[in-house]
Amino acid sequence: MKLLKDILYGVGLTAVSGSTNVMVNTLCFDSRNVGLDDVFVAIKGTLTDGHKFIEKAIDSGAISIVCEELPDQLVNGIAYIEVDNGNKALAIMASNFYGNPSKNLKLVAITGTNGKTTISSLLYQLFKNAGYKVGLISTIKIMVDEKTYKTSHTTPDALTINKHLDLMNEEGVEFCFMEVSSHGIHQKRTEGLVFEGAIFTNLSHDHLDYHKTFADYRDTKKSLFDNLSKRAFALTNVDDKNGLIMLQNTKAKKFTYALKSYADYKAQILESQFDGQLLKIGDDELWTKLIGHFNAYNVLAIYATAQLLGLEKLETLRLLSELENVDGRFQYYISKEKITAIVDYAHTPDALKNVLDTINTLRTGNENVITVVGCGGDRDKSKRPVMGNIASQMSTKAIFTSDNPRSEAPSRIIEEMEAGVEPQNVKRTLSIENRKQAIKTACQLAITNDIILVAGKGHETYQETKGKRVDFDDFKIVKDLLKSLNK
Repeated sequence: MKLLKDILYGVGLTAVSGSTNVMVNTLCFDSRNVGLDDVFVAIKGTLTDGHKFIEKAIDSGAISIVCEELPDQLVNGIAYIEVDNGNKALAIMASNFYGNPSKNLKLVAITGTNGKTTISSLLYQLFKNAGYKVGLISTIKIMVDEKTYKTSHTTPDALTINKHLDLMNEEGVEFCFMEVSSHGIHQKRTEGLVFEGAIFTNLSHDHLDYHKTFADYRDTKKSLFDNLSKRAFALTNVDDKNGLIMLQNTKAKKFTYALKSYADYKAQILESQFDGQLLKIGDDELWTKLIGHFNAYNVLAIYATAQLLGLEKLETLRLLSELENVDGRFQYYISKEKITAIVDYAHTPDALKNVLDTINTLRTGNENVITVVGCGGDRDKSKRPVMGNIASQMSTKAIFTSDNPRSEAPSRIIEEMEAGVEPQNVKRTLSIENRKQAIKTACQLAITNDIILVAGKGHETYQETKGKRVDFDDFKIVKDLLKSLNK
């Protein structure tokens, strides 16, 4: 139990009705979870408004209501707290409720369109291998040292974040690496957190269904850096045209990394193969199992972050050379017939182009590149024709299929991808709505030395259609199909 007035410390209050000198059990923003003596925070969401469920929360035992608009009728004995922004209030209250756990470890945020999961997961892996107790909050999972917890969002809600940071405190975790999405920033899920530093990877076409304009998307990312303290570090990719924008108003110590531009941390690719690449970082050479120029940026960001967090240089290079690929990020399998299948999370135009660029750079030119790709339903529609164009232009054969159609008709999504295909590339495309059948067709078309790219879902082990999720693992499916075809 915690005192309500202590939990409210630092929250901008507009009005208060009732006593805040009461003990509360826990915080909730879902009225279905409210119990006796809980605080219910009414959030105005994109799909529903928590203010509609205030009465239900009180009936379930809530002792206090935090909201942006006070109800017309106030119930005696209930403390009503009016705030400007329910999301921000929830985040600060969550941090207070769990004893501000981010202050007790070194929390590093990773943001950008692509690379967040790879960088955060591999930083976790590197610091674990260096002997530290480490935490991870990512798209794939939450790790509290050795313990794994499932997550459903790139940046979880504020209660989930602080609950797991508190668990990290209990386990003696020293470092935590956290993916921070534009949605998470915009919805104030990271308010109240104390960051040791933040990394900017890159910015390209994504989430414009939510942000509406690219400028809003960019500025949302930038606000993470604007709010860093002067004790923190801000590390940015200056080869991206938005890299320096991230640093404009930050109070943090500024650092840069790049492959092409002048930067504090500089690397170049000396050699590249399907089993890895040779990099030169500063004056040192490093062999890494991570493939492609986009991974060269990721490795460099990891190296720079490790240095900024105090790891010794040669130890960092040794640990980098041992890092393994993250599930669903250029994850590959080579069949007995020498057919290479690559599974990648590439679900944006820039990410798809990067993966296909890497494949086309590594191939001899005699192999076919067969790309299986779809676009998610209920998400940014403007990228669909762009991805259709990229896949058809950069592949020998492009097979358009379902991704996670959600509430949309898969056939309609595929039609919007087809609309981006230029006339000279139409013959290179096929459209197969069933994703497993599309992957099977790619496997049947492939001959010795060919390359199959299955893009869009990566690490996901499900497919979501009309609110239902069924088991679906791209890597397992393509691997099993190649084994069973017996070419």
